[in-house]
Amino acid sequence: MNNESVTKHLQKIGMGDKSALVYSTLMEMGGAYPSTIALATKLNRSTVYKILVDLSVKGLVTEVEKGKKLYYQIEKPEKLLRFARDQAEMAREAYDKTRDLIPELEGIFASNPHKPIIRYFQDADGIASIYEDMVAEKKYEMLSFSHGEAFKNYLAPKALHKFVQAKERNGITTRAIVPDTDQNRIYNSTVFRGIRKDIWPNIRFVDRDVFPFEAEITLYGISKIAITKLRGERLVGIVIDDKMIHDMFRMIFEIMWKSDQVKR
Repeated sequence: MNNESVTKHLQKIGMGDKSALVYSTLMEMGGAYPSTIALATKLNRSTVYKILVDLSVKGLVTEVEKGKKLYYQIEKPEKLLRFARDQAEMAREAYDKTRDLIPELEGIFASNPHKPIIRYFQDADGIASIYEDMVAEKKYEMLSFSHGEAFKNYLAPKALHKFVQAKERNGITTRAIVPDTDQNRIYNSTVFRGIRKDIWPNIRFVDRDVFPFEAEITLYGISKIAITKLRGERLVGIVIDDKMIHDMFRMIFEIMWKSDQVKR
């Protein structure tokens, strides 16, 4: 198992990215001064020192003084079992505390039913959770100002197929207004191949110069609106849960759907 593989496994058991890198590097070296580890990992020396102190407190490394300098050695790898067990216990404790807190949180939400619920998401995992939420409900019509080509390229093939399968399984139909491009014209036949035809989105097209944006505004469920950015270095998404705002955007969609600006 190489250094990169060890680092990834350490991250999976709950160790921070930089801590995992420092630990795996020290394991490979057997022992080293912080300056040597900083050079090998390309991390700031003060950052490496703080991580080593934290790993020492957790019993994963040993601190030794050599020539008036601090030298660090790896502890027996079996100490990682205790670390993993501690992480699992902390996770269970956090789960139990969160579960106990839910009734109070639900009471706060219930006390102010007219306030829109707005959730902000970032990075790929956050955006993916929005699309998972879209297919969690059953038997409704999704409406979307979309860019099929950008959406197809954004989701990994397996995730995209899982998404359209969930739409079929839950009977979710779709109407969408998208830019008129060659790729968007064949979106249904490529993305929904093998899916029942009644689930294929009913798409109308708008001139790409009128709608050049690679983003989406999607109305889903009975009260939710998702605004997602599908391209760029900073992926962001916003979900607004409010029936009145949802219905207002539905009216805007219906006006656009019947407009001369859109075509089949």
